[in-house]
Amino acid sequence: MSGAKKRTRATTGGKGPKAGATAAATGSRGAAAAGAGAGTPGTAPATGLAAPLSPGRVAAYVLLFLLGAVVATAGGLVQAAWFPGGLLLALAAAGGLFYGGALALGRTGGVLAPGAGWLVTVILLSDSRPEGDFLFGAGLGTYVFLVGGIVLAVICATGSQMRANGAQAARLGK
Repeated sequence: MSGAKKRTRATTGGKGPKAGATAAATGSRGAAAAGAGAGTPGTAPATGLAAPLSPGRVAAYVLLFLLGAVVATAGGLVQAAWFPGGLLLALAAAGGLFYGGALALGRTGGVLAPGAGWLVTVILLSDSRPEGDFLFGAGLGTYVFLVGGIVLAVICATGSQMRANGAQAARLGK
């Protein structure tokens, strides 16, 4: 690379002309590959993280985040009040929300939004206040609720990712 090209790239933040730029400008094969993702006719629409967010999907993510916070608050109260049944009810509600979010949106974000709301709320509720009050007591049920909710979110996120990638059934006979 000559000294002029080095100076050009250094002053433009590394975005200066490259050796293949002239080939793309003349309409060679590199130009077709460079313009393939730019919305030209015959290309597939962007999916996954590259897909643009619609207002409806943003509203669904915000709603799922808030529902995760509500389920965490209710689960924190119920799991301590009715120990074995309340714990199972709280974990079933969290798992149902995570799985329902994945099914409703068809994406991993459908699990991540309520999972983030659940986790932030549980962390904030587990902190003690200056008055000495706290919502979660130290006990087996509390730890099962905290770890169980995280495990349920990971299971649902992994399952939704496998469905999105088209994973086949694990049974050999099918």
